[in-house]
Amino acid sequence: MNRLSYIGFALAIIFIGTAIFAPVIAPYDPIERFNKYDPVEDRQATRKRESPSAEFWFGTDNLGRDVFSRIVYGARVSLLVGISVVTISGIIGIIIGAIAGFYGGWLDKFLAGYVFNVFMAFPGLLLAIAIVAFLSGSNPSPSDRIRHLIIAMCITGWVGYARVMRGQVLKVREYDYVQAARALGAGGMRQLFVHILPNAVQPLIVQASLAMAGAVLAEASLSFLGLGIPPPHPTWGTMIDDARGIDVLTNATHNLLFPGAALALTVLAFNFIGDGLREFLDPKQRKR
Repeated sequence: MNRLSYIGFALAIIFIGTAIFAPVIAPYDPIERFNKYDPVEDRQATRKRESPSAEFWFGTDNLGRDVFSRIVYGARVSLLVGISVVTISGIIGIIIGAIAGFYGGWLDKFLAGYVFNVFMAFPGLLLAIAIVAFLSGSNPSPSDRIRHLIIAMCITGWVGYARVMRGQVLKVREYDYVQAARALGAGGMRQLFVHILPNAVQPLIVQASLAMAGAVLAEASLSFLGLGIPPPHPTWGTMIDDARGIDVLTNATHNLLFPGAALALTVLAFNFIGDGLREFLDPKQRKR
């Protein structure tokens, strides 16, 4: 694997460790306010953001909350949603894709020719927005909104895994050792789970690592649009949304810079991992 993949693994471990040990790492409560003022009554509230200092490493936002602590706790939401979406979507996609590719016939034509194409025809983010808005109602709890985000992203994300798995199964089922197992009387389930799936999952490992980056970015996008965890609970997308405005770019760049950097580094980390795994698992790439 190339050096960037090792950097990706290191960054992923750092962010996962940060999410797990957030209560230990974060110096403050992420929703505690340190600037005691009412931003509704005080029209100069945007000028009271504190810049990074020894007390507040990444500064404070317009409500006086510690930005570093909010980024640390925001990693929990992003990675929880990302890992859940990749796991659930992968399981669903592997099962449906394997069934379509192995059994073929009218079932494959129906799944690959109609179901896959219908889901691929919808813009993923727009469909996720509609699903989250439909499920959430007027006043969802944070746990409900996380569940709704995961459901929406799984509904739109399983097709990629299914298409890859179907293609792999169609290829692997024609190999000699599978034909030999079939000739010796191996049943369909034994052929699929013992001989085909173990030799068809390699591309899905790469797919999962790249999809993890997409899931983290999609969660941040939905949070930016107001469909993430409701305030005051922190997510990176919500923090970027709160930091919008000309006054931030001129007076409090740190409110936009640090959550944006955390999101960008996480997405880059999993993209680097995916590229490294693709190179490692593909002998042709490895020889170059």
